Amino acid sequence: MQAQLNAAISMINGYLWDYLIIFILIGAGLYFTFTTKFVQIRYLGEMIRLIASSAGEKTEKNHISSFQAFCVTTASRVGVGNIAGIAIAVVIGGPGAIFWMWVIALLGASTGFVECTLAQIYKKPLANGGFYGGPAYYIRQGLKSPGFSVLFAVLITITFGWIYNSVQANTLAASLVTLDVPAHITGGIVAVLILFIVFGGLSAVAKVAEILVPVMAFAYIGTALYVMITNITQLPHVFYSIFSHAFTLDAAGGGLFGAVMMTGIKRGLFSNEAGQGSVPNAAATATANHPVEQGLIQAFGVYLTTFIICTASAFIVLIIGDYTTTGLTGVALVQHNLAQELGPWAPYAMALFIVMFSFSSLVGNYYYGEINITHLTDKKIYLNLFRLGVVAMSYIGSVASLELVWNAADLFMALLVLTNVTAIVLLNKQAVAALADYVDQKRRGIKVPVFNKKVLPTQEGLVWWGDGQTTDSSAAEKH
Repeated sequence: MQAQLNAAISMINGYLWDYLIIFILIGAGLYFTFTTKFVQIRYLGEMIRLIASSAGEKTEKNHISSFQAFCVTTASRVGVGNIAGIAIAVVIGGPGAIFWMWVIALLGASTGFVECTLAQIYKKPLANGGFYGGPAYYIRQGLKSPGFSVLFAVLITITFGWIYNSVQANTLAASLVTLDVPAHITGGIVAVLILFIVFGGLSAVAKVAEILVPVMAFAYIGTALYVMITNITQLPHVFYSIFSHAFTLDAAGGGLFGAVMMTGIKRGLFSNEAGQGSVPNAAATATANHPVEQGLIQAFGVYLTTFIICTASAFIVLIIGDYTTTGLTGVALVQHNLAQELGPWAPYAMALFIVMFSFSSLVGNYYYGEINITHLTDKKIYLNLFRLGVVAMSYIGSVASLELVWNAADLFMALLVLTNVTAIVLLNKQAVAALADYVDQKRRGIKVPVFNKKVLPTQEGLVWWGDGQTTDSSAAEKH
């Protein structure tokens, strides 16, 4: 059954990615890059400053700080795609796949800026404090298309809550299988832990992410840096391999554009999520003085996940051993290479990284689902059914085949891109106007720009951002 399902999904993916998604991703990235005047490059310093200044920021009631929102999105982005996905990319597409991963990240940072700025512009306050928002909200309110918004909400709920979480659970189980822990045991434990967390609410999710993300990111990057430093003489060859193989458009396994380009783009998009419409859901929940703040902060998240964490994984695979002869792929290949370099204890350390990466992603992915369930209905029973589905897929993913769960992820990723990118292209003028206002205020010497919706080409569909009211959602009734 799994084999037939996998074959059908693979065929659909071939048509979607070869003839549609790749053009949409690259075309939209170029469009946003030019309309924002290279925002992802010009304001890199401002991105870092905003993240640093919001760390440790105190919030009222159920509000989520900009730093907490950044941690939640990073928790989702920084997952098995950054380890197992990169190893798979190198095995299928060769070193050149990493180049295309970098390209899609550079373009994707502008896409991430636009979608997260729009999420802030169209966010909605909650009566008990805090905000909700995301693509379903800016599609409904900005494009006046309730049917389109429902479609997106359903897609992202299934994709992140169930499909992507099955990928995370699959890799987690695979990392522990190498340590003689059966997949069904891992699946059962993960399912129980997720059960407790998802019934704790979004504030609990944010708190878990704020603790886990910095720890796991620094620990993994530190390990990768050690490997790179101890093998520094090989780095020039690694870079040469990446660039020299980038334009090898071998048709085998890659269709129209070849395995190199297609694999790099797929795995890059899975890791940084730019354009999928996932990150804006968390970006909208942040308290902010100006929508552009979250746009810039989340654009940096694309760089963090792809240029730093994914590249670290790529170097571990390319520097140590020969990935073409081991017969391994995914997390098993990374564990094998680290064992060669660091000794027999390394697979255990890698398993710990995978546990942290996977678990934080499971939590972050759930976050997106809950936000969109709330958009669809306020009936608690449907949210609880979704939560139970998350728990179930955490177990199912653990025992399913690696190829099936990754192909399913690619299919739903394509569907998300189709819906979300269409929406943000149509609403791009709103984000560009907000950016112009932010830049203008900074030029006039205003250290903390404050947003007023009157600067936008149209205020229709906006329910927040009045005169000077920027953060406290409990005062929503004034609007």
